[in-house]
Amino acid sequence: MNSQTQRFSLRGAAGNLECALDLPPAAPRGVALVAHPHPLYGGTMDNKVAQTLARAFVALGYAAARMNFRGVGKSEGEHDAGGGETDDMELLLQHMQQQYPGLPFALSGFSFGTFVQSQLQQRLIKQGKPAERLVLVGSAAGKWEMPQVPSNTILIHGEQDDTIPLSDVLDWARPQDLPVLVIPGADHFFHRKLQHIKSFVVEMWHR
Repeated sequence: MNSQTQRFSLRGAAGNLECALDLPPAAPRGVALVAHPHPLYGGTMDNKVAQTLARAFVALGYAAARMNFRGVGKSEGEHDAGGGETDDMELLLQHMQQQYPGLPFALSGFSFGTFVQSQLQQRLIKQGKPAERLVLVGSAAGKWEMPQVPSNTILIHGEQDDTIPLSDVLDWARPQDLPVLVIPGADHFFHRKLQHIKSFVVEMWHR
């Protein structure tokens, strides 16, 4: 994101995992994990939407951690269709909780990353230690078997998304009675609309 971004690596089941950490100016009040879009279609932790999510959480006073999924950048291993990626994200969470014990944590993701984070949240709910909140941008409904998510989840989608149609997200959200924040004119990658993602997250966080 900038010269303040710290790079580090974790040892996962499939090998080393390349990670990045962005910190707020003062002591963090929470931890946020950001998951990037699909690795087989060019998705990396430096994706602009993933970076925008990290910036939003830093603005909220959170330590924001990102990870390159298996086979991306310097991360070893091969794409595992979400299963291994969820394991790796849980490993990143455990690492961050060791670094910042006792702080609340949030999970966020873009596109394929929303599938990973919603899977992780389900796992954490079963363990009795869920994230305080999810932020899902370009939710992967209709592409992957998205599980249910908590009622306070922030869902952001582009009106003109032709990768994951808005109608698919509404069909997934409707039975859960989840509101969806729609950005008019935005495509899947939110070209020229990224500022809306950050402002939505920051404004909605304390509601």
